Amino acid sequence: MKLGEKQKLVITKEVDFGVYLSEHPQDRQTVLLPAKQVPKDAATGDEVEVFLYKDSKDRLIATTKTPYLVMDGVAALKVVETNDIGAFLDWGLEKDLFLPYKEMTRKLKAGDEVLVRLYIDKSSRLCASMRYLYDLLQKDSPCQKGDTVSARIYEFSGNFGTFAAVDDRYSAMIPSFEDCSHLKIGDITEARVTNVKPDGKLDLTIRRQAYLQMDEDAEAVLKVLDSYGGVLPFNDKASPEVIKREFKMSKNAFKRAVGRLYKEQKIEITEKSIRKL
Repeated sequence: MKLGEKQKLVITKEVDFGVYLSEHPQDRQTVLLPAKQVPKDAATGDEVEVFLYKDSKDRLIATTKTPYLVMDGVAALKVVETNDIGAFLDWGLEKDLFLPYKEMTRKLKAGDEVLVRLYIDKSSRLCASMRYLYDLLQKDSPCQKGDTVSARIYEFSGNFGTFAAVDDRYSAMIPSFEDCSHLKIGDITEARVTNVKPDGKLDLTIRRQAYLQMDEDAEAVLKVLDSYGGVLPFNDKASPEVIKREFKMSKNAFKRAVGRLYKEQKIEITEKSIRKL
């Protein structure tokens, strides 16, 4: 019998308060399915599909309900309450799911909704974790390049970018040069698919299409120019790393914005600088 998973077990004994289940009729190890969960007309020898978890007294128990989260999956769960050692999440069963403090990637409060996985702790109890979700997300999304999607943020990485789950299911990433500083883990943002990789993972952007984004980028360049006293100590041939650091945009987006400003005669470009006119 597997904790945290849906499985088919056999009814081996009927009692007033429910039925006992096991993998095989002759097995000694059994688990209780409470009476209110027993299917109508079920009898000894019948198979029942159940989910196994532990009740408030840490006893193994079965339910015919399907929780929002099972082993080897991910789900967005809502925080019911928090304390000094962790948080309790609503996962659709009578007993809330515990999320230990050490398995959080940010501080939570009641009402927050975050993406988590299920694991078994050292005391053989089911718990939630906000960590190591990457390999559990699906890579068979029906999304195509250009689609607008809903993406939930679950991890920030300075080297790679911002990791997100499209529809809380599919593996996706926003590149590191895009500014996601206004987002936090658990937030849902509208994004556009820029690429579907051969392995099925999605590349996303939270920026608008180039012709719509250009005006906003041009204003951002002017603000940085002002912070430098009207003269940038580099021109449009600066490295992508410098542009990412200063403008939170890609080199292509930067060059488009600079080109717009130059055409509008708001800047001049020299061999070593960009100057505001």
